[in-house]
Amino acid sequence: MIAGRDEAVIAAQLGRAPRGLLGVAHRCPCGLPDVAKTAPRLPDGSPFPTLYYLTCPRAAAAVSKLEAAGLMRDMTARLADDALRHRYQAAHRDYVARRETAARDAGVEPLPAGTQSAGGMPARVKCLHALVAHELAAGEVNPFGREALDAVGAWWLAGPCVPGESGACEENGVPEETGGPEGTP
Repeated sequence: MIAGRDEAVIAAQLGRAPRGLLGVAHRCPCGLPDVAKTAPRLPDGSPFPTLYYLTCPRAAAAVSKLEAAGLMRDMTARLADDALRHRYQAAHRDYVARRETAARDAGVEPLPAGTQSAGGMPARVKCLHALVAHELAAGEVNPFGREALDAVGAWWLAGPCVPGESGACEENGVPEETGGPEGTP
């Protein structure tokens, strides 16, 4: 069950009502949600393979810069390294297992075997947002999610990404600032 305040914050972050929302999978240091956990099937029954969704617009903007710089292509090329490839395949298996558990817990039919996991796993790097969300939610499981997180730095230092939500930030020692980077709310 998700708190109404968290659902409202996630809606403000996304600029729309979230679909298939199960809960908050991770909170940024300011206390606001930055990763949502979504059901593997939307309310209408259609498949939704993205279990973890990066909702914080500041985090998403920082990750988008990495994607624009071509980091995904470089990461995919590095999958030629056996040890790294095995770690990435393990992250894929972790994601699929967590998604199956989420389906059972939500009382929805799991996605068919062989359904993609997220972010291009296990064969390539396609979406750093999904890999970062997985790493934040699961912790120390996704090597490329961790690498991207280390590269983006502390996106939360500018304060809350949702105007008027400073309480959590103040409690956690993060300054409040209105307005996001590059004119985002």
